[in-house]
Amino acid sequence: MEQKDKLDKSRVIFLVIGLSIIFLALILRIYYLQFIRGEELLSGALKQRGRQVLTSPMRGTIYDRKKRPLTNYEKVPTLLVPKKELLADKELFDMVKEGTSLTHREFTSRLNSNEGLLTLPMDEDFTLEGDRKNIFLIDIVNRYSKDNLLSHVIGYINKSDNRGESGIEKVFDEFLNIQGLDSFIVEYDKSRQIILGGSYLVNHANEPNNPSGVQLTIDKEIQELVEEIMDRRGHKGSVIVAEVETGDILAMVSRPNFDQDRIEDQLKDENMALFNRAIQVTYPPGSIFKIVVLLTALEEEPAAIKEEYYCKGFEEINGIITKCNGYHGNISLEEGFAESCNSVFIQLTKELGPKKVIRMARKLGLEERVNIGLLGEKPGNLPKDNELLGAAVGNVALGQGKIEVTPLQITRLMMTVVNKGIYKPLAIIRGITNQEGQLLKEYNREDEGRIISEEASLEILKMLRQVVLSGTGKNMDLEDLGGAGGKTGSAEGVLRGQEVIHGWFSGYFPHNKPKYVITVAIEDAESGSETAAPIFEEIAKAIVEIDY
Repeated sequence: MEQKDKLDKSRVIFLVIGLSIIFLALILRIYYLQFIRGEELLSGALKQRGRQVLTSPMRGTIYDRKKRPLTNYEKVPTLLVPKKELLADKELFDMVKEGTSLTHREFTSRLNSNEGLLTLPMDEDFTLEGDRKNIFLIDIVNRYSKDNLLSHVIGYINKSDNRGESGIEKVFDEFLNIQGLDSFIVEYDKSRQIILGGSYLVNHANEPNNPSGVQLTIDKEIQELVEEIMDRRGHKGSVIVAEVETGDILAMVSRPNFDQDRIEDQLKDENMALFNRAIQVTYPPGSIFKIVVLLTALEEEPAAIKEEYYCKGFEEINGIITKCNGYHGNISLEEGFAESCNSVFIQLTKELGPKKVIRMARKLGLEERVNIGLLGEKPGNLPKDNELLGAAVGNVALGQGKIEVTPLQITRLMMTVVNKGIYKPLAIIRGITNQEGQLLKEYNREDEGRIISEEASLEILKMLRQVVLSGTGKNMDLEDLGGAGGKTGSAEGVLRGQEVIHGWFSGYFPHNKPKYVITVAIEDAESGSETAAPIFEEIAKAIVEIDY
């Protein structure tokens, strides 16, 4: 009897264990089907009985410094219409053709596709007239704005696999490439007719605290106004706006712009629209490099500075004549800097020796990448060894020849001077966020550090102020803003095989308590004072209007 009880107990235990294993297997199977393969199975089912149209991008949002979205915020009215019904109804066809935002070629291409249900972007004021039960007008959220705001920083994706191809999209692809966003389902019956009442929205909520977004230091409002100014003026080049106190980059604009949704159109563009000219193109800095010459003298050899120089309108070095922008006669160093006198700085560079000047340029970071987290940044180029001999002294004095820098490097130089000799790391990435824009992890920055003495910086700031008051930047009217300081530059360069002049202006405002540094670099310009400086002035005035 006792043995039989033990046998019954064993059977019960085995039965419970067996049922538990079966139950656990069912739970695991359900979990696998729902959470692991859910999206795949839904997609497969829809292929059999309907169509899924994503109403929001399958990418996390990129935010500005104030948590304003820079992606995923523009809604486009979109018409879902069966192609057969569209082609069979002339009134409907004419209404849709008139109301779509597609070009004639794009509209025709959609009609010739194999899609039974067409997805057509419409004009903002489009309304669907009449009783159209099988046709749907829904809002689809675009990944990018119609103006392609901040395109060179944000980058773009490969639509075939939803992967980031450039910019922030590529750098943070593992966080931004999220799955299961909102979609609109259109169901069909067995004869492929749309089922009335069988269409509905599906909302997929991601875990709210999962990292799925990126916050930048960009100020959307400042970025918009700088882009508007550059577009209106029609120049090729770039602009960087940085905050003096923090090192945050508030705007980074490169022109020409490109369409983030039509990358294939840009691949053979000779204007290099896909290049971020703020970080991926180097230029000779021209007279902005005179800041480096001055710092070399102030920091390393103050005795080389004369009380007065003499400009005869040109300088001759080893038989090579370099002209000045005028005949200045007797002129002080401060006046020579304000007037951008080539003779003064060639004479000073001869006294210092070009090797010392280049050593200072390296100390200021003009040969290395700034490393703000964007891909493709180019380092600067500085002459070495034999490239510093003979007539090369003229190129070193004037920021020409083998000397090439990015606008971002010039911004760092100006920031160091304005911060009284302290290197304050520039940044464009604030960190990783959740889907609500809450910051989860800050992006690492380099440490601050003194590069040049406060005394030398203050002396440079005085001279930068004189450029705007009485020198090559005197046509700017910024005194109502608290004044400004800066340096123009006009550099000879080669663009697509043609010799051109690149125009620079890098400066700060207000003068007494600098808040912003702005660098403007314009390709194929008349000069820095005639092309770049007016852009600096307009941007500064526009920023003040929204900042105060």
